[in-house]
Amino acid sequence: MNLELYWQLFSSWFKIGLFTFGGGYAMLPLIEKEVVERRGWAAQEEIIDIFALSQSLPGAIAINSAIFLGYRLGRVGGAVVSAVGVVLPSMLVILGIAVFFTTLKGNAAVMAAFTGIRAAVAGLITAAAVRIARSSIRNLAAVILAALSLGISLFTEIHAAWVILFGAMAGIIIFYYLPQRAYLSTNAGEDKS
Repeated sequence: MNLELYWQLFSSWFKIGLFTFGGGYAMLPLIEKEVVERRGWAAQEEIIDIFALSQSLPGAIAINSAIFLGYRLGRVGGAVVSAVGVVLPSMLVILGIAVFFTTLKGNAAVMAAFTGIRAAVAGLITAAAVRIARSSIRNLAAVILAALSLGISLFTEIHAAWVILFGAMAGIIIFYYLPQRAYLSTNAGEDKS
């Protein structure tokens, strides 16, 4: 049992949970910064795959990501301390808000703060999307696949898990089974077994 690793996992995920307003996708930039840049627990490409997998499973993306990375680094104990770390700040904040909700509910300053927080969260989510796109979309086929996925997500009620499954199947067909063409890709599918 590596207590130092468990403490690092807990404190990292606690910090992510504590300083992320908006939850879900708003956590992605902080997770990426902590896990990839600060701790070096995953490469940029790996964190994108972890986000995709976490989004396609039931539950919150941050909790799923915490459990996945925690398990990878510290097995069951790592998964548990990571999950507790990311959830505990929200529990404490919500409990505090619940206690004072009636007095805060009509406070103009509090409402104005939340309006600003929502705008900042939208900016953080957009920044995370741009970073993920830069490292994931490297050819025309990927651009088309990303555009289709965006359209499906914005204009239909199809669940994100189905969009991700569609992307996986399209990726296998385009980058693995179809013959390589210069306009599709210069590097995908080269390592076919």
